[in-house]
Amino acid sequence: MAAFASEKNSESLSFWNPELLHPSQSQDTDLLKQLSFIPALKELLMLRQVHALEHATVWVLSESSHSVNAGTVSRSLSTDNELLGGMSTDQGFYLYGQVDTVYLRWSVHQALQRITEGEWNLAVHPRCGTNLSVNMLLTAGLALGIHLLLPKGPIEQLLGLGLAATTAAHLAPDLGSVAQQYVTTAIPFNLAIAGVTAIRDDWGRPAHFVRVSWIE
Repeated sequence: MAAFASEKNSESLSFWNPELLHPSQSQDTDLLKQLSFIPALKELLMLRQVHALEHATVWVLSESSHSVNAGTVSRSLSTDNELLGGMSTDQGFYLYGQVDTVYLRWSVHQALQRITEGEWNLAVHPRCGTNLSVNMLLTAGLALGIHLLLPKGPIEQLLGLGLAATTAAHLAPDLGSVAQQYVTTAIPFNLAIAGVTAIRDDWGRPAHFVRVSWIE
């Protein structure tokens, strides 16, 4: 999940409309009970919640970094520390970037508290890999459609490809936020922090791993 990309502001979060979605604390617990026969459903639900917690943690760390640099305290989501990134699993998430372990532990608990108490917009992040995936799918779909509709001449096809790429780049941030909101993240009502440790990932890169556990 979360990708490393250029800094963006919180305008891409505009599609997160609390009026459209009121998460219930028992929604995933109830779903798991009703559909327990589906293989790996719990792992999938847990991954979505971990994904949201990862985003929330990056936001909290970014806010803190901005506050230290500016000498102010702010909870605006307009500041994103692009040096931070993460990758979610159903056991927890990796956090990449220069972060003190003790401070990260505090930030994770802050993120979990804030997102479960109503700051649901923390679950969506403009640098999430979901946005990149949406961009690629849009570009491919639009390019195919334009290829079929436009004349087969090389100039027309080249112009069509450029139009497809431009349109996809314009639509992807907002559509990516919608995909995050409804598909790839869920408010982590069922997560508890099990531990935060400094490690090296499977590729030898220094990171922290935030381990979580499932609670009913």
